[in-house]
Amino acid sequence: MLMVLLTLKLALLPAGVAAYPAINKSRWLIASGTAILAIHFLLQLALDLRTKGITQSVMLNLAMFIPCSYLCSVAMILLQRQGRITRMEKLVGLVTWCVSMMLLLIACAIDDKPLLSDSHEKHVAAIAASVCYGMMLLYYFWRHVRYMKVMRTTLQNYYDWIMEDSQLRWMQFTILVLVSVGLTVPLIIYGASKLLVPYGLFFFASVFYFVDSFCSYVQSSVPRKLQEAEESERNVRREIVGNDKQKIDKDTMDRVGHLVDQWLQGGGYLQNGLKMPNAASEINIPQYLLSAWLRQKKMKYSEWITDLRISEAKRIFMEHPDWSNETVALRCGFTDRSYFQTIFKKRTGMTPAEYIQTTHKE
Repeated sequence: MLMVLLTLKLALLPAGVAAYPAINKSRWLIASGTAILAIHFLLQLALDLRTKGITQSVMLNLAMFIPCSYLCSVAMILLQRQGRITRMEKLVGLVTWCVSMMLLLIACAIDDKPLLSDSHEKHVAAIAASVCYGMMLLYYFWRHVRYMKVMRTTLQNYYDWIMEDSQLRWMQFTILVLVSVGLTVPLIIYGASKLLVPYGLFFFASVFYFVDSFCSYVQSSVPRKLQEAEESERNVRREIVGNDKQKIDKDTMDRVGHLVDQWLQGGGYLQNGLKMPNAASEINIPQYLLSAWLRQKKMKYSEWITDLRISEAKRIFMEHPDWSNETVALRCGFTDRSYFQTIFKKRTGMTPAEYIQTTHKE
């Protein structure tokens, strides 16, 4: 019943979700995955496979879990890459399912026993298919982790704020769940049947969290922000190719550094909502040059701006210890007091109050 409700929840998302093709595709892929899970549990209940042999239960799990995991993995990649996916990423899951089913069918054909009876051949085939499934999950795990890093870098090189972990934590958790659930199901069925009930509860809770978090994410502003940041990144790459600037000489970098210093002296970095293209425009240089200058400094745009603002906040606290955090936050270009306090603690190891106490004691 839970899987049916989750499928309906995905199908009935607001119409605005369809405006983003990548999100819409991801939504239907995940809905297909939860529908497969619903069919899987109905078959397990109807066939009562646990009483007919452990191997048959694992075989059904593999037949259903592989396409379900594949669909969810592809959905995550589409979400992470704004609808782009490589041919290899498309094929790995399909090939894994075909190979696994072929192994199971061959075992059923050569053991001369009824389909719902256990046998050594079926057992070996189920283990081999489980290994294939595990390799597929590890492959997609590697791709997801890589794309998570790309997402963070893209956002940090466009916006003037550092995205909080909570906004992408659901994605990290889902990536881990997709791998851990798939890898441990055969082990638990074969080795520790007493863990099936608590594991089942964890599984259902994880799927619910994944779908619920996905629905919240796609209705938030993060996908739009990511799309905007990626478009800016593509523009930078086009500028580099169009200007034949694969390598930028030292004199150009020195000139950029001089212009940046002039801009910093004027306090331009204290404007709230200062995206990288706007900063480059104010400095009077192309965006690709500012991007190259930051890479040379081994810094991301949001970290660079944030550190500059925190330095200014420290200066203000030294001169005006009686000023409120909200006043300092707005003066230094931070979005609000809460974000300022959080990021100040992360970057300095102290809260604003602790910093004021420490500096004025000295």
